[in-house]
Amino acid sequence: MPTPSFGSTVVRAPEGEAPTIVHLTSEYSPFARTGGLAEAVMGLANYQVKGGANVVVFMPLYRTVRDHAPDLAPLGRPIQIDLGFRREEVRFFREVQPPAGPKVVFVDIPSAFRRAGLYGEDGRDYPDNARRFALFSRAVLDGIPRLIAGPVLVHAHDWHSSLALMYLRSYDELKERYAATPTVLSVHNAGYQGHFPASMLNECGIPPEVYTFRHLEWYDRINFLKGGLTFADMVVTVSPTHAEELRTPGGGFGLHEVFQWLGHRFTGITNGIDQELWNPATDDQITAHYTRKNPSNKAKCKAALQRSFGLPQRKHVPLFGLTGRMVVQKGLDLILHSHAIWKLDAQFVFLGAGEAKYERALMLLAKARPQHVGVQLNFTDRLEHRLMAGADMFLMPSQYEPCGLTQMRAQRYGSLPIARRVGGIADTVQDDTTGFLFDEFDSAALDRAMSRALSRFADPVDWAPRMRAAMQQDFGWERSAERYAQVYQQAIEIAASRR
Repeated sequence: MPTPSFGSTVVRAPEGEAPTIVHLTSEYSPFARTGGLAEAVMGLANYQVKGGANVVVFMPLYRTVRDHAPDLAPLGRPIQIDLGFRREEVRFFREVQPPAGPKVVFVDIPSAFRRAGLYGEDGRDYPDNARRFALFSRAVLDGIPRLIAGPVLVHAHDWHSSLALMYLRSYDELKERYAATPTVLSVHNAGYQGHFPASMLNECGIPPEVYTFRHLEWYDRINFLKGGLTFADMVVTVSPTHAEELRTPGGGFGLHEVFQWLGHRFTGITNGIDQELWNPATDDQITAHYTRKNPSNKAKCKAALQRSFGLPQRKHVPLFGLTGRMVVQKGLDLILHSHAIWKLDAQFVFLGAGEAKYERALMLLAKARPQHVGVQLNFTDRLEHRLMAGADMFLMPSQYEPCGLTQMRAQRYGSLPIARRVGGIADTVQDDTTGFLFDEFDSAALDRAMSRALSRFADPVDWAPRMRAAMQQDFGWERSAERYAQVYQQAIEIAASRR
C-alpha cells in the first residue's frame, strides 16, 4: 500500500514500510459511547484512512455493539489468554459488511463485556473493571500478530488500554515480539486514571517489579494511566493548553510530576470534529438548513427546539443550551447557583444524564421555572443536533475541559459558547469574537460572561458578525492528523533507538 502522508508529514518505519496504525480504545462511535472519547478516536482513525494509512481499531464487544452491528463474523479461531491465575477464552469479530474506513475488530471476552453497561450500572462501577480492561489490553496484543501482517504502531487511549503498553515491555514473550514497535498513549481525560487496590496485581497479571513509584504504584494503589504514561514512547493529550495544565500541581490530577518527567515526549494536539456531520447547511437531523451567509432558518430551528423542550415559542428571547454528561466537571454547580438562571427573562435547555443530584436539581429548576427551563435526560444524537441548531448560546462553564467537542460543534451552528477559559476551550474559542470566556470557577464570573453575551445579542449589528465568525471556524481533522503523524514519527525513531 502507499506510504500514508498527512500534509507534509510521511509516516514510515526505518525499513521504509508504512506501519499499520492500531488503536486500542474502550469506546468507538457509533458502537459504544459515553462521552467525547468515542467520537475523537473515530474522527482521527477515519481521517488517517483518508490520508492513506492502514488503520485497525480494537474495542471490546459490548452488548451495545450488537445494536449497531447485528451481523458479525469471527476472525480466526478462539484463543486462550492466561492472566493472573485464570484462563479466559477470547474471540475476535468484524462486521459482515463493514463500511469504508478503519477496520474495526471487536474483542469478545464474555465474562468481561456481555453486560448492560460499559463501565458500570445504576451509577456504580463494575467491581472487576481492573481485570476487564486488563484482559482486553492483553488480548489485543495476542490478536495483533494473528490479524495484522507487517509492522504496527500501537496507539492506546486513556487508562482502559494503558496496561497494553506495560505488558509489551514487561512480558518476555511480548518484549521480543514488540521490541521495535512504537507506542503512543492519548490522554483524553486525566481525571479518570483507573485506580485500583494493590490486591488486583495478580488478577491483572501485573509483575511485582513494575508496581513501584516509578511505574504503576500511586499512593499504595495501582494506577493504570500512570503505567501507560511511564511505558509509552510518546504521550499526547487533546489540546495544547491542557498539556500545560497537566504539568501543574493544580491541573495534573496528582500526576503532574509524571507529565513533567516526560519532557519532549509529551505534547498537546487539539481534537477535530467531523465537519460534514456537523454542518447546518446539510444536517438531516435539524428542522431547516442554514448557512453563514444566510442564517435566517436558524429561527425555525430555534422554534422547533422550544417546542421539543415544552417552552413557549418566543422568537426574540435569548435561548441558552447545554448538552453533555451532567457531572461536576461540566460546571453544573455554577449554573444551579447562577443568579441569571433563576431571574433572567431567558430560556435554558439541558440535554443529557449524569449524577442523580444534578438530574434532580435540573428537574426541580424546570418545575420552578416552566416557561424558562426545559430538561431532557434521555440523550439522543438527533436532539443534540437540534439543540446546537436552535440555541443562540451554548453554556460550557467547565471545571476542566481537556479538549471539548461541543464548543466546536456549537460554533459551527452559530450558537456562541459561554465558557470557562480552560483546556481545549481556550484553544478553540475567541473571546468576544466567536464566544464569551471567563476565568474564575464561580457563578458570578459565569453571570458576568452571560451579561456580556446578552448585551451583544440585544443588538443584531453586534451579534451577526460574531455568529458568522463562529460559523466559519475550521475544526476539521486535517491539522490535528498531521500533528499526530509527527508524533508517530517521533515514536518510530524512539523505538528504532532501542534496537
